[in-house]
Amino acid sequence: MFHFQENIITVFQSSLYMTSTAVIQSNEAIIMTDPNWLPSEIKRIRAFIDKHLGNKDLYIIYTHSDFDHIIGSGAFPEAKVIASEEFVNNPNKEGIVQRIFEFDQGYYIERDYVPTYPEVDIPIVKNGQHINLGELSLTFYKAPGHTNDSLFTVIEPYGIFLSGDYLSDVEFPFIFSSYKDYVDSIERASYIINNYEIKYHIPGHGSTTKTKQEMLDRINFSKIYLQLLMNDNGDLENECRTKFRFFEGMKSIHDDNKRIAKEENLPSINHSTKESDS
Repeated sequence: MFHFQENIITVFQSSLYMTSTAVIQSNEAIIMTDPNWLPSEIKRIRAFIDKHLGNKDLYIIYTHSDFDHIIGSGAFPEAKVIASEEFVNNPNKEGIVQRIFEFDQGYYIERDYVPTYPEVDIPIVKNGQHINLGELSLTFYKAPGHTNDSLFTVIEPYGIFLSGDYLSDVEFPFIFSSYKDYVDSIERASYIINNYEIKYHIPGHGSTTKTKQEMLDRINFSKIYLQLLMNDNGDLENECRTKFRFFEGMKSIHDDNKRIAKEENLPSINHSTKESDS
């Protein structure tokens, strides 16, 4: 379950979807992302936190509101929660908690806490918003596209980039809210990589990397994927099948991505057609 550990960073990885929980320790606070999935995994994270917390404050950054990323929230009631204002205003909170219930019911899973939708203590309302926690400086950027409440976080001076469900090495882009927003968020991720001294990139699923070229490669693939998506005649799908070893389990999402991209671009396509006909 330990996926990566170096200096102040520990990254847990679930057996399900290679989902990450990052834990960053400082002298004054512990910062964690998205505690997840299975009860035994969350207990190990809880034990690790208890071992190191002492008199420090515990903060949880929820990168977005997909149910798998909030499924462990009830196990950390003392945490101060950071998330986007869109996360706060999500109109489907009950539906997200219901998905946790259905997951647990479907697999006969018992938990020693009650899953809840997190109450946010520190909402992120603008790009570039800063929070200082002792020696750590956190800068936040809204990142809609995967979901409309997604959030990027940069933690300095250690050069940590928490990207949520973007820039994974095991998933192509998953577009659940907006194609155009996703394109903009990848540009924002590119800005972060090129304007901060990023030393660690921790995605919501897949592998943590310290290699700058790997970070750039992930951004470049996302850009190419988004550019080719609408007109994919099968070549992009085949490339994804080769690149991602779990593609068959994700194929329906690729099909949904194409539909969303085409629907969002249909008005401009129709407008261009009318202009050419006139």
